[in-house]
Amino acid sequence: MHRKIKSYVLRAGRVSNRQQQGLELWLKDYELRLSSSPWKYTEIFPRTSDVIVEIGFGMGASLLTMAKENPHLDYIGIEVHQAGVGSLVADLHDHQLSNVRVVAHDAVEVFQTQLADNSLAGVQIFFPDPWHKKRHHKRRLIQSEFINLLVTKIKPGGFIHCATDWQEYAEHILEVLSNEPALSNQQKEGGYAPRPQSRPLTKFEQRGERLGHGVWDLLFIKK
Repeated sequence: MHRKIKSYVLRAGRVSNRQQQGLELWLKDYELRLSSSPWKYTEIFPRTSDVIVEIGFGMGASLLTMAKENPHLDYIGIEVHQAGVGSLVADLHDHQLSNVRVVAHDAVEVFQTQLADNSLAGVQIFFPDPWHKKRHHKRRLIQSEFINLLVTKIKPGGFIHCATDWQEYAEHILEVLSNEPALSNQQKEGGYAPRPQSRPLTKFEQRGERLGHGVWDLLFIKK
């Protein structure tokens, strides 16, 4: 799988003092770098545990909450934007959490080269860029080829959990996931899932709910 069109655009956004401090002082404690062979999770986390990957963790608030609430699970967060990376590692340092590692790299290449087949308990993708203009749809992260790649890395019984606040993108994601033969919708009647308690409610989402904006969760299991 060779991805030429990236699902993100790196912008020169502002990095706060705290985020810069995270990048300079604490990133080294949490960062995973790409290697010539797939990572061995027991060398990353000094134990044997289920590993969940979050793609595009933004500023890291949800991932931080999940890691705090699930100390028995290990998480790998992927994010290319420096402000988000710096924010999360600063929070991880403040809370002294050891069950999260951060990858500042393109998710496609990470899945292609660094993650062993049938090794993950799940993959979560919360509020990916919808690229709402039709001419930009080709940039959307969630496409059939990418989902097929994710499936090869997830254990049987593992999950893919997506959430979006853009209805048209939700319909697209539902179609892509439903057409992947290795996946089954956790909703037996099909369609969208209620928000699982495992996915924290973000401040952005709470504000959207007050304004009447919808959020769609999709939860599929590998057969």
